[in-house]
Amino acid sequence: MRHHRNLLVLLFTVLGRQTDAVIRLSGYEGSQVDVSCSYGEGYESYEKYLCRNNCGSDDDVLIKTTEANKDRFSISDDRNKRVYTTTISSLTSQDAGTYWCGVTRSGKDYYPAEIRLTLVPDSCCAEITNMQSYDEGSVSFSCPYESQYKNDLKYMCRGRQPSTCLEQAVITSTRTQEGRFTLSDEKESGRFTVNITSLTPKDSGPYLCGINTKPSLDNFVAFTLEVREWCCVTSKRLRGIVGRPLTMQCPYPPEHRTNKKFLCKGEHRSTCEVKVTSSGQTDPRLTLQDGGVSSFFSVTITELKVEDEGTYWCGSDYEWSEGNYTKIVLSAVFPPSATIAVITTEAIRSQSNTITVEPAEDPSLLSPVISIVCAVVLLILICVLVILCKCKSSKVQGDGANVNLNMIKEDGIGDIYANEEVVVSVKKGTSKDQPMYHIYDNTGGDQQDCVYQNTASSEDLYCNQWYANTQ
Repeated sequence: MRHHRNLLVLLFTVLGRQTDAVIRLSGYEGSQVDVSCSYGEGYESYEKYLCRNNCGSDDDVLIKTTEANKDRFSISDDRNKRVYTTTISSLTSQDAGTYWCGVTRSGKDYYPAEIRLTLVPDSCCAEITNMQSYDEGSVSFSCPYESQYKNDLKYMCRGRQPSTCLEQAVITSTRTQEGRFTLSDEKESGRFTVNITSLTPKDSGPYLCGINTKPSLDNFVAFTLEVREWCCVTSKRLRGIVGRPLTMQCPYPPEHRTNKKFLCKGEHRSTCEVKVTSSGQTDPRLTLQDGGVSSFFSVTITELKVEDEGTYWCGSDYEWSEGNYTKIVLSAVFPPSATIAVITTEAIRSQSNTITVEPAEDPSLLSPVISIVCAVVLLILICVLVILCKCKSSKVQGDGANVNLNMIKEDGIGDIYANEEVVVSVKKGTSKDQPMYHIYDNTGGDQQDCVYQNTASSEDLYCNQWYANTQ
């Protein structure tokens, strides 16, 4: 009989419980959820509580407004708004179910609302879109939504935890510009886009696009971003001569054969200025020609200028995919020239030859000039040495003749005069008419040939001794 009596009390309690509303809530496992209960006027000072199951025993009552905190529960009552809120923390799958908002009063309690709580794992999502970009580049996330959510709050956060995504959002539709992040909402197409510029490797990781759809759980689209460093840049150094044409070659993957090719100039890839593309040009001195089958294109500068120096980037993919670009560092030099200074006789004798060579920008062009200069200098030095040797030989012969004459004088042959002191008789005639003259020593010995010299007038020059004897 007692058991039947308890069943009757329970049935009366359930059938007799009246509620003003049914509230459906959803929460994430491991997070928390707020259960808000509104009550009618006149119950501001009454005790409120949250219970579950049938609320038929004290164990079913989770927390009352007379106690602010209890285990994983906390409660607060806003009497002005006539709303009290219970927060349940560290949710688990066992917390899912039906709850009741209760107000204690004499007789039968008042239950203003029934709460039906659903829990899901705090992670997202079944489908994840992988995105790739590069250091200093940019990326755009496209997040679709259904038309009924076009006026709801949109946002983006980092990570995979939906429960905290909104409070940790990096940008929302109410603040569309936050540093490097920009959000634009295209309501007609049902899509909002988040763009991130000046990427760094630290921007890599998971992202969530969210739409706030309270009281139900927010809707999300998941992404994974990989920001690669520019570790595999194909870098070339190129040098051209001012005033002459120059050609730069840029390889590209075979699958990019139909892509738009381009060449831009600037120190940074993300901000370089486009100079020429496969569909047009901004500088009339530049032309782009696609090799097609050879998987490279070339850019020719018809007349190189000094201001053309700098860093160039050429590629076939504006998303800057790895390996689809080439870095070219271009330097411009003037045509080389060389001059040689005049070498004077005094400079040769003092061995202070002066050679002035303008420095050539290109060592490969300067080498032939240096070889020619060295050959000329060597030839001049050889000629100088030959002249000096001849002069020295003539002087030695002259000194020998004087010595012989002096020796004859010391032996008593007689006075021998120098050529300038010889008395000569100038007669007209030819060398054929000149007789052979002799010079005799004092002892009457053998006669020797007289030393004579043909003058320009073919006159006879007599030896001093013979002239003296005839006088």
